[in-house]
Amino acid sequence: MTFVIRRLLAAIPVVFGITVIAFLLIHLSPGDPAKVILFGSQAGPAQITALRHQLGLDQPLWLQYVNFVGQLLHGDLGTSYLTKNTVAFELLSRAPSTLELTGAAMLVAVVIGVPLGMVAGSRPKSVIDGIARGVSFIGGAIPYFFLALLLVLLFSVHLGWLPAIDDGTIRGLVIPAVSLGWGYAAILTRLIRGRVIDEFQSEYVRSARARGASENRVLLAHVLRNSSTPVITTIGLQFGNILTGAAITETIFGRPGLGSFLATAITSKNIPVVQGSVVIIGVGYVVINLLVDIAVGAIDPRSRIQEAA
Repeated sequence: MTFVIRRLLAAIPVVFGITVIAFLLIHLSPGDPAKVILFGSQAGPAQITALRHQLGLDQPLWLQYVNFVGQLLHGDLGTSYLTKNTVAFELLSRAPSTLELTGAAMLVAVVIGVPLGMVAGSRPKSVIDGIARGVSFIGGAIPYFFLALLLVLLFSVHLGWLPAIDDGTIRGLVIPAVSLGWGYAAILTRLIRGRVIDEFQSEYVRSARARGASENRVLLAHVLRNSSTPVITTIGLQFGNILTGAAITETIFGRPGLGSFLATAITSKNIPVVQGSVVIIGVGYVVINLLVDIAVGAIDPRSRIQEAA
């Protein structure tokens, strides 16, 4: 419990930093939200000034930040300038699509990376090890958005097996998930392969073999457990990266998720939406890291002891 409390306290300044970044990110960027909103309406300077006052944009930056944080403490992310809906409503209506893509891509990464890395690490210089290194090389060399285009050309244009854009079905999710998850599968494969090779050379593995333990038992009962800590940490961190990468993938495939919504909000200078989105995504990172730390502490108590020391 003390370990969890320490982690929660450490997260407070991080969340504060996220609010500062979210605020400055949009307020210091060029452009006037009032002019963007009134664009094409032939509004004069008086109307622009009145709208800036209505939106509170004529206040000093420090006061705007205080108001922003005050809203957050009351659970209010603000109201979209364009749709007049609350930012919370806009985000919640689009979050399922983004989380679906993120979860599917993470599943692809884990299903490919974990078993491939384990088998390759337990059989170095074998055929499966060569395949694993090939997967790692391709995944690391090809950007996911370029891989997405290649998959569309192959499976949509030439073979006609899968839709080229999102159609709201599982089939429409396959290419976005594979293109986004493949690179992270490569990362997991390299990490697990290296860890398994190192663990097989350790003293406790030689002792287990001397006691007559089978290779499968050594791998599953000893090597896998001792390799799990960095793997869990990496999976947690990669989940956050995949969530970020989903923004570009959503744009490519026309998915109505948070990424495409945030991109539109940035170009239209929709301050409440940008601030609310950045805060939610940033806090999501913090929560994921907290859960990873708790999971690692439960699996490997040594991490809690080392931190306490």
